[in-house]
Amino acid sequence: MILGIGTDLANIERIQGTLDRFGDRFKNRVFTAVEQAKAESRNDVAGTYAKRWAAKEACSKALGTGLAMGISWKDMAVTNMRTGQPVMAVTGWAAERLAQITPEGHTAVIHCTLTDDHPWAQAFVVIEARAVGAVPT
Repeated sequence: MILGIGTDLANIERIQGTLDRFGDRFKNRVFTAVEQAKAESRNDVAGTYAKRWAAKEACSKALGTGLAMGISWKDMAVTNMRTGQPVMAVTGWAAERLAQITPEGHTAVIHCTLTDDHPWAQAFVVIEARAVGAVPT
């Protein structure tokens, strides 16, 4: 069953302006060390940060909270599988919220996809509850 869906659209040029203006202060407030390392290793640094920004916004929406209810930016983090597929992980208050909305006898699975077409970066997050022992289809 679907527990939540979130989407966000971020302007890459706006993120670049924020990076130019606030630099490490912005990066350290919003992104984990792993996210920063990924972004800094890419040709399109601002685009990589923008996609992850959008993913965090989308995840907070899928959790049904937005960012106003105590979730920290770093409570939601995007990494990548070896295949390149993005993966959203939650910790802290976001993990607590996920546990609250997950029905008994189910496990939550967070699906995340990212895309960009300059100057836009977009993310979709779907939170699924799978019955314990269910085989994914």
